[in-house]
Amino acid sequence: MGTTFEKPSLAQRILPLFRGFDGWLIAIVLWLAAAGLLAMYSAGFDHGTRFVDHGRNMLIAAGLLFLVAQVPPQRIMALALPLYAAGVVLLVAVALFGITKKGAQRWVNVGVVIQPSEILKIAMPLMLAWWFQRREGQLRPLDFAAAGLLLAVPVGLIMKQPDLGTALLVLAAGLSVIFFAGLSWRLVLPPVLLGLAGIAVLVAMGDAWCADGVRWPILHDYQQQRICTLLDPTRDPLGKGFHIIQGMIAIGSGGVFGKGFMAGTQTHLEFIPERTTDFIFAAYSEEFGLLGNLYLIVGFLLLVWRGLAIAMRSSLLFGRLMAGAVSMIFFTYAFVNMGMVSGMLPVVGVPLPFISYGGTAMVTLGLALGILMSIARAQRQGMPGKPVAA
Repeated sequence: MGTTFEKPSLAQRILPLFRGFDGWLIAIVLWLAAAGLLAMYSAGFDHGTRFVDHGRNMLIAAGLLFLVAQVPPQRIMALALPLYAAGVVLLVAVALFGITKKGAQRWVNVGVVIQPSEILKIAMPLMLAWWFQRREGQLRPLDFAAAGLLLAVPVGLIMKQPDLGTALLVLAAGLSVIFFAGLSWRLVLPPVLLGLAGIAVLVAMGDAWCADGVRWPILHDYQQQRICTLLDPTRDPLGKGFHIIQGMIAIGSGGVFGKGFMAGTQTHLEFIPERTTDFIFAAYSEEFGLLGNLYLIVGFLLLVWRGLAIAMRSSLLFGRLMAGAVSMIFFTYAFVNMGMVSGMLPVVGVPLPFISYGGTAMVTLGLALGILMSIARAQRQGMPGKPVAA
């Protein structure tokens, strides 16, 4: 009599796809996504379909996270070189015949209009992690110099567009990989101290540096104006300083407990510019106050902690470097956005992860989280650490 086999149920076929998922990471993402939906419902209440679109973007990012998490880190690593090369070629195309909007040349038409600099947010750390994986066990100072050159090319092209915010994010992601690869503190500390000294001098001599007719080298006029506005937003309270002043008023007026959901006057009387995108943190702070801000800060700190924990457990150097870089990407996003909205950093157009409206940014976050989950799954399922040749 022949043996009969039961057909596996739908649940039995689907559950293995989730095996090895990091529960902590999923819980933290849901923690932040809940805050994002609440903030967008209020801030985007009279912005048409912003709330619905934000939810759709989150679902797209979640789907991307799930798909990328199915791919082993070794296979992801094999994509590093072609993705980086494509990104740099597209950046060159932007410089030669890109599309200009609002004084910035950041887009190119390749059948559809895209912003290539967004690709480099992920391609850059992927490329450097791939580079150091290939040099594992035989790292020399020249290898770090080559990594610096790989980083400098796209960052320079992005700054030329000009797009200081994206250049900062790409630079931070690349530098984090180089640092985690073993760059000596003796090389890191001098430029950091020099930068802090430069900031101190700039603050002390702000009036002289920002006087009419004074031109700074390297920086564009709008970048110089943003720094001068940061030092004293009251120089132009109804113009360039308006964003920072209104953001600070909204944050301060929220107090400890906030004015309440949907009760933010600065938000709903439209005093906060870009209240669903770059300045949504001001709208959130007004309604949820200091306690709401602590909820967000704790969520981002937990996300960084979990990412670094995944990095430390990875048996593959590529996995350690990439997980560390993704963690620092989230830290940089959150730190820069909260800093610029509260008047501690210049306004550079960096969104707040999970909170700010934006399809491209949300997709980038979903891809980054998918890579992080892939690394976590590989460690949990005991996948071999031998890299696949690119």
